[in-house]
Amino acid sequence: MSNDRNITLEMTGVNRTYEEAHGKQVVVLREADLKLYAGEMVALVAPSGAGKSTLLHLAGLLEKPDAGVIKIGGRNTINLAEDKRTALRRDDIGFIYQFHHLLAEFTALENLMIPQMLRSVSRENSEKRAMELLDFMGISQRADHHPSELSGGEQQRVAIARAVANQPKLLLADEPTGNLDPETSDRVFKMLQELVRSTGLSALIATHNHALAREMDRCITLENGKLVTLKL
Repeated sequence: MSNDRNITLEMTGVNRTYEEAHGKQVVVLREADLKLYAGEMVALVAPSGAGKSTLLHLAGLLEKPDAGVIKIGGRNTINLAEDKRTALRRDDIGFIYQFHHLLAEFTALENLMIPQMLRSVSRENSEKRAMELLDFMGISQRADHHPSELSGGEQQRVAIARAVANQPKLLLADEPTGNLDPETSDRVFKMLQELVRSTGLSALIATHNHALAREMDRCITLENGKLVTLKL
């Protein structure tokens, strides 16, 4: 994994500070460095309020750092115009959250087709890939069901499939199984793990679940605003 050409996400010297009421400065990230390689799953384990969501937002180009460099697939994103940042998010980054955020008025199949069609993929090809992903996740028989007709585990499997519908380079997940019971959580995580291994994308996954974190390639945490290796 030492070949720089295989680095999907590279963060160098990233700083992020927020200003609270009365002008108080809160340093969330301080000279934070991170490299994430193709095909690698990295667990981000840290207490609430430590800055996990901020790190994911920065990596996903939803926020800009106060200082430092963030590269996606070797491309420096810092000075990109907003439309190019949006295109990079759409094409190269997939997001999974604790809650599925599926579109209630559309079926599982349609939820996977929409992101692809926004990239001008034909309806026929969008439907084909959507069905392939639902089949991979073991829920193709639920393709014509709306989110309200799916179980929590099924909803999250659809959300995972939607996150990779556009074949991103980078997958960012914030407690992706945190809203599921332990048995369902383990099953959904194993599907996510298999998906990452089979596609070669990179995944940065924030989790409080140490058992799941130990299943990943390495674990990192935030200490005083810096990213450091965590032994579990």
